[in-house]
Amino acid sequence: MEPLMALAIGLLYAAAIFMMLRRSIVKLVIGLLLLSNGANLLIFTTAGMTRGAPPLIPEGMLQPLGEVADPLPQAVVLTAIVIAFGVLAFAVVLIRRAYEIVKADDLDKMKDTDT
Repeated sequence: MEPLMALAIGLLYAAAIFMMLRRSIVKLVIGLLLLSNGANLLIFTTAGMTRGAPPLIPEGMLQPLGEVADPLPQAVVLTAIVIAFGVLAFAVVLIRRAYEIVKADDLDKMKDTDT
């Protein structure tokens, strides 16, 4: 399963870099979104993709019974998803405002404006 995930991560990174090198600001934001999704998959894959029970300790025991899932990568990825959603919402508003002013989504045309 890990080689398949490594391939998916590589494809997400490649697509993200390709999109970020385009001149359109919308494609830049889509590339950033793909990059964050690839990073989330990378965290999950490097943490080990094992199915386990919830990390709960039964009462009176010192450690959980059997194999448990590691909650730290899940918490990190969940936090990263929330942050990526906030950045995406901000970028959409910023793109809309920039398009209203410049009337183009080309980064080269936005660079030449003085407003």
